Amino acid sequence: MKKSLKALMLGCALGVLPTLAMAQEIAVIVKTTNSNYWQNVRKGAEAAIAGQSKYKMTFEGPASESAVADEVNMVDAAINRKVAGIILAPSDPSALVPAVKQAYASGIPVVIIDSELSKAAAGNYQSFFSTDNCAAGKMAAQEMISLVGKQGKIAVMSYVPGVGSEIGRVGCFEKYIKSNSSLSIVGPYYSQSQMATALNQTTDVLAANPDLKGIFGANEPTVVGMARAIKQAGKSGQIVAIGFDGNEDEQNFIKDGTLDAIFVQGSYQMGEKGMKAIMDLLAGKKVPSYVDTGVVKVTKANIDSPEAKSVLY
Repeated sequence: MKKSLKALMLGCALGVLPTLAMAQEIAVIVKTTNSNYWQNVRKGAEAAIAGQSKYKMTFEGPASESAVADEVNMVDAAINRKVAGIILAPSDPSALVPAVKQAYASGIPVVIIDSELSKAAAGNYQSFFSTDNCAAGKMAAQEMISLVGKQGKIAVMSYVPGVGSEIGRVGCFEKYIKSNSSLSIVGPYYSQSQMATALNQTTDVLAANPDLKGIFGANEPTVVGMARAIKQAGKSGQIVAIGFDGNEDEQNFIKDGTLDAIFVQGSYQMGEKGMKAIMDLLAGKKVPSYVDTGVVKVTKANIDSPEAKSVLY
């Protein structure tokens, strides 16, 4: 033991650091750390990087998904730290482009997850792992029509306007509803991914629209707030409610009948596959330019199935 300690001290004195201290940083930067969804991304990335000592992972994100400038600053700081690679879930399709371009110019590989960047970023990142949000939005719209019919009124509770995932998910939901039914749409309302805001907005929507037949919530905090408002209004089971994502609160709302269905993304898979892609890039390997990480419809009937359990968190 004394010999080992002595050798370590001598190595440090000579400037020879232990291998662990030389681990290169891979920065995982998400829209916010204050969400079970993003924490599930973290778990996937941690699982992928475990069992090796060449790289270490850092995980950070702003206090809220609407704090776009904070996320830009985090990417800039990672570039200045000369990280080995960046996994980024951009909170804005345009605002993060200059930082991603700077990373590319600095020789830092970037993998994008969850939300698409604008076309201005093309060629400045190596891979994109995401739900096909447009296809998922259509699936949710098909489910809504199958449960409420083609006549009447529904509401859309969205999150942050202009985010890549929101444009596809909510935009394609609304487009499918308008093209395939005579349902009128109230909203969309934007919660800024704040549960309390979604709860208050949904409470107001339910009160102002007693004839509402259905309601769609487009991401985790929005759905949780929406479902709580439905339950508080005593309308569980009386109004069709469809959500997105799949944390424990949402699962409980499925089980008690407040939510009829949730469409759950592979958030763990985004983190896991994104991290594997970065390490492959650093090893000189080729990676796919785009991977659809999938979505699973979860209802009371299949919530305990292996397929559902693979994406619920």
